[in-house]
Amino acid sequence: MKTTTPRYLTHQLLIAMPHMDDPQFAQTLIYLIEHSPGGATGLIINRPSSVTLADILEQVRPQPEPSALSQHIGIHSGGPVQTERGFVLHPKCSSEYAATLQLGTLNLTSSQDVLFAIAEGEGPEHYLIALGYSGWNAGQLERELADNAWLTCPLEDEQLFDILFKQPDEQRLQSAAQRLGVTNLNLLSSQVGHA
Repeated sequence: MKTTTPRYLTHQLLIAMPHMDDPQFAQTLIYLIEHSPGGATGLIINRPSSVTLADILEQVRPQPEPSALSQHIGIHSGGPVQTERGFVLHPKCSSEYAATLQLGTLNLTSSQDVLFAIAEGEGPEHYLIALGYSGWNAGQLERELADNAWLTCPLEDEQLFDILFKQPDEQRLQSAAQRLGVTNLNLLSSQVGHA
């Protein structure tokens, strides 16, 4: 019997296949923060919400009034789990923020200090702010991958940076697919092939 070592996908992207019928994940691009035997955690990076940073700051600290800049900073829907919890994904920078998880060349920060710094124009130069996250129990993502629900997209740090922080939301999914040589996601089959 052949055994294989599990392949974990931390720091990669997941592209929802066109036949994904779950509306929470249809046409999404997810950055995987963690993938291990215990499960997986990620952030949807191409689904902006109607919430702004000013909306969040008003709830956290109503006085003083949030800056004008914060009224124009959009927030993403990171996923259906703990939708009241905020995350800031950003490249490593010289400032240290509380509650930071280091992810290779990226940091994930979940503390308020980074939000206030961004609102004042003093935070990281590049960032993605999300409310909520996407989570999978042990073995769940592996089953979904075997069922051809997701396309995995490993990228070099430079390519990942470009998609996360330079591409407009509406172009991220297609941009990630093109990095894999897929020019039209809708032409991909939902059938899993076996040799």
